[in-house]
Amino acid sequence: MKKVILSADSDKYIYLVPDKVAENLNEYCLYFCDDWLRNSSDAEKYHKTHETEGFNYYEYTEADFIDYLNNFVFPEERSSLVENLGVYIPDEYIDLPKFNF
Repeated sequence: MKKVILSADSDKYIYLVPDKVAENLNEYCLYFCDDWLRNSSDAEKYHKTHETEGFNYYEYTEADFIDYLNNFVFPEERSSLVENLGVYIPDEYIDLPKFNF
């Protein structure tokens, strides 16, 4: 398991994820955002419709990505939250793989 930094336009969080995810973080995150959310029936809870305008959108955070990893991709290698860094990344973590949803 390796550390990564994930965020959704707010605080940054360190998570422990399977090595394969950390080494290919962009690919896993983009697949989750671009393919899985649109095409999986398991992603229906993230599908939203704007109440007044009527357009469709997806609503999710980095924690939803972790749930996706734990439930559908690596159930035997469970990812977990290590630390909330707040809005700034300390120098000691600057080289970790990062993704902002």
